[in-house]
Amino acid sequence: MIDTKTIVAKFGGSSLASASQFEKVRAIVQSDPARRFVVASAPGKRFPEDEKVTDLLQQCYDAAICGRPFEPALARVRDRFGEIVSALGLDFPLEREIGALREHLSGIPRQSYILSRGEYLNSRILADYLGYTFVDPEWCVCFDDAGRLDAPVTRRTIHAALRPLPNAVVAGFYGADMTGQIHTFSRGGSDVTGSLVAAAIGADLYENWTDVSGLLAADPHIVKAPKTVKYVSYRELRTLSYMGASVLHTDAVLPVADMSIPINIRNTDRPGDAGTTIVRKLPKGETKYPIIGVAGRVGMSVIQVEKVMVSDESGFTAVMLDILKKRRIPFEQCLTGIDTVTVVMRSDVLAPCKQDLFAEIRQTLNPDYLGLTENLSMIAVIGERGTESCDANVRVLQALARVGMPINTINQGAGKLNLLIGVPEERYEEAIRAIYATIEEGE
Repeated sequence: MIDTKTIVAKFGGSSLASASQFEKVRAIVQSDPARRFVVASAPGKRFPEDEKVTDLLQQCYDAAICGRPFEPALARVRDRFGEIVSALGLDFPLEREIGALREHLSGIPRQSYILSRGEYLNSRILADYLGYTFVDPEWCVCFDDAGRLDAPVTRRTIHAALRPLPNAVVAGFYGADMTGQIHTFSRGGSDVTGSLVAAAIGADLYENWTDVSGLLAADPHIVKAPKTVKYVSYRELRTLSYMGASVLHTDAVLPVADMSIPINIRNTDRPGDAGTTIVRKLPKGETKYPIIGVAGRVGMSVIQVEKVMVSDESGFTAVMLDILKKRRIPFEQCLTGIDTVTVVMRSDVLAPCKQDLFAEIRQTLNPDYLGLTENLSMIAVIGERGTESCDANVRVLQALARVGMPINTINQGAGKLNLLIGVPEERYEEAIRAIYATIEEGE
């Protein structure tokens, strides 16, 4: 473990989209010597109509694999990086790097390699600008041949790579297997790289710099000026992220949570804002509110299977889930009652196989009733203390009742982390606003 205080600072695509953003990043990094290690994303959008560099690289790959000209998209990639290098006055071998990319596109291109070049180039440029050592995750973020992260090996190799260095910039989003083949995380995966780096060196803090001042208690497109959540637990954050609060990649929580390393979500454009801190245990003196946020997902469907005395039939639910497993159909929730099994899943997953699936359920389970409710939304009311509180649950349900909101499903898991409520999709935003009002009432 590195002995001195250490902060790992990950900067997202919006934070590194232009030369002026690079200048903000350097000011943030240099303002605290503890920010010894930086993880960088590819350039994001500079304005709403702009294109992310990763999207441009995807266009390059799509054109190359189909035998179409990729040069127009590659020229835009070169221009984006060229503007940054020129404005910062760096002596960077951009033409050589673009030439290597062109050569790869002209052969048999690999998508993961092409998509990783945004992070690779941006991180090299940032390392030059900061005067830090560039560390290529191809050397230390380890995947197996199937493209799965090897977390134990990665932790050791990152530690070995960074331990001798006073400062470094690590490219996010990708790594490599033992043969040197590049593999990438899913979009937003630079968050995961940052978390892996923080865990590997035993950092005191993992900062995730983006374009918002922390985690909001509700979607600002639905609720006007929702409050920023000051503290949130690792478990609460994973649920919020899964349900659509996209401030942090869902998988970025696990490596640091295992070591109780706090995550601080900060705003590059407003570095003075405290942001949101994700912790295992709330600091002394801080109030833990019953409900910290509400998030949801639209486009959901509910399958209901009814059969008298289903609870007495050994394995009935297991058979139902086995049907889904064999068809590789993921589901979000499975609720059981005395005579019912209810499965909640995404409508886009169900649509291609709906008829065949229902035919198999009828043939295998011979249900008394098989029903489908579509066009639903699932809303998670999140708070580790909230769902233990009768008052909090009552306030939520009363708020929905006051606006005449039909509730199709309701579920509280044994872990008491969140209350999941299914409502009609066309009334989703109304339900979010009604529930959010109870959060403010409870403070």
